[in-house]
Amino acid sequence: MTTQQVADRLYELCQQNDYPTIYKELFHPNAKSIEPPHAPAPQVVEGLENFKKKADAFNATIEEVHSGYVHPPKVYGNYISMEMGMDVTFKGRGRSNIDELTIYKVEDGKIVSESFYY
Repeated sequence: MTTQQVADRLYELCQQNDYPTIYKELFHPNAKSIEPPHAPAPQVVEGLENFKKKADAFNATIEEVHSGYVHPPKVYGNYISMEMGMDVTFKGRGRSNIDELTIYKVEDGKIVSESFYY
């Protein structure tokens, strides 16, 4: 897949909130996920098995999802940028709006890293 094809498929699956398929189809098994220093999650996670653990831990903190959005991706060489966000109520912390920019790096038709900015 070209970077544009990866971006198009990523956007399609994000709109469906189908993250298991995203990881299975689009990510390299040893991909890296990078969070900002202020994030409550581990700053760097490697490998899809650890991605799942990180996602499960995050989802366990959510009481209710009120809404979410994802904007169409932009491709720059072998990088994809996408803006996304959600309005959620966290267990014990109340309601919050999360807006983030995610940068994906693609090599040989697979996402090898994702970096979150929020």
